[in-house]
Amino acid sequence: MSRRGRQVVLLDGGMGQELIRRSKLPLTPLWSARMLLEELELVEELHCAFIDAGARVITLNSYAATGPRLARDGHAENFLPMQEAALKAARRARERSGGDVRIAGCLPPLVASYRADVVPSFGDCLAEYRRIVEAQAAGVDLFLCETMTLDHEIRAAARAAAESGKPVWAAVTVDDQNPGKARSGQGLLEVTGAALDEGAEALLVNCSTPEATGSAVSLLAGKTRVFGAYANGFTSVDALEPGGTVEGLQARRDLGVKDYAEQALGWVEAGAAIVGGCCEIGPAHIAELARRLSERGYRITARLEAA
Repeated sequence: MSRRGRQVVLLDGGMGQELIRRSKLPLTPLWSARMLLEELELVEELHCAFIDAGARVITLNSYAATGPRLARDGHAENFLPMQEAALKAARRARERSGGDVRIAGCLPPLVASYRADVVPSFGDCLAEYRRIVEAQAAGVDLFLCETMTLDHEIRAAARAAAESGKPVWAAVTVDDQNPGKARSGQGLLEVTGAALDEGAEALLVNCSTPEATGSAVSLLAGKTRVFGAYANGFTSVDALEPGGTVEGLQARRDLGVKDYAEQALGWVEAGAAIVGGCCEIGPAHIAELARRLSERGYRITARLEAA
């Protein structure tokens, strides 16, 4: 298909870092999940900002609201209230927009981002992901398994999501220095292949540098019909420890909105049908990307029509 009129699904950007900047609450290991109970209006407003920027799929702000994370920090009782609040904020934002916007359920790393060494066993992962899916399924249009590092982790998340009957997208975070591998050291195609085995409809690369993301996306081309990417804007993620806060993570100063849009356009030119942003990629980045996509003749949509 020629570029003119080719469909591209535009995701939102990173919720956590942007919400932390907007919040008056102190930093905690739960990142922006605490805002679901104390500053829900900020969550809704940020969803609206991403939609206004052009995003047509928004993801629930429940990334840190997993059972293991909440239990570790003494807030196990907040699992369902946080899931319900995340759904409420996303639904309200969509209603306010009046547009064709889909909501993605969030199946994140259960214990910590980027750290394959703390991923629970397959059985424990599957039980926890089924719990999240049960809490979110009635209010979402699809499930996004994101920032995955291991084959059994992504397999468990994708299986739990597929059991809901909703579409499943699966995203892997890759080694910034060796983008052919997930952060666990397993090959990118090995990990994404596990998601395909469990019924994932789209494969993505996420929460890696834009440069590593571009290299990884080229490996996905031809391995599945639908693939995409949404990178982060961190200088490095090495400083983040399980149970830590985001204080040690720094945003790049050489990645403005135009720079990020140019990187993402490269992924689209390579065949990516789904693009957006992750941590440190805000509404302004998504707005610039939307503008550039439209300028080049792509059609931004909430869903891909069958070829």
